[in-house]
Amino acid sequence: MLSMERIPDQVGYLVLTEDGAVLASGGELENDERIADIIAGLVTSIDKIDPEAFPSDEGFDKISITYPDHCYVICLSNKRIHVVKKKMIAQSVHPNEEQPLVEI
Repeated sequence: MLSMERIPDQVGYLVLTEDGAVLASGGELENDERIADIIAGLVTSIDKIDPEAFPSDEGFDKISITYPDHCYVICLSNKRIHVVKKKMIAQSVHPNEEQPLVEI
């Protein structure tokens, strides 16, 4: 398994089973059952979203939940839910320039 501690700018991580049990954790998310329950509920509810808009055979690759100072990146791999909390790097932008989108 990839060492989650090696992900740049990460401040915490969780590895969950499909039903939300914590297999591994670290940093700010260490043993955070509350966040694990929220993430597992989010992943479960995605399957119930409009099947015409999101066919079940297409599944998602990544979910990003973005806040001004941090974000959560959620991926499914090998029947595990991988969650990384990353700090957002502030970029100075000229007031007349459009703010670029943050891609993680």
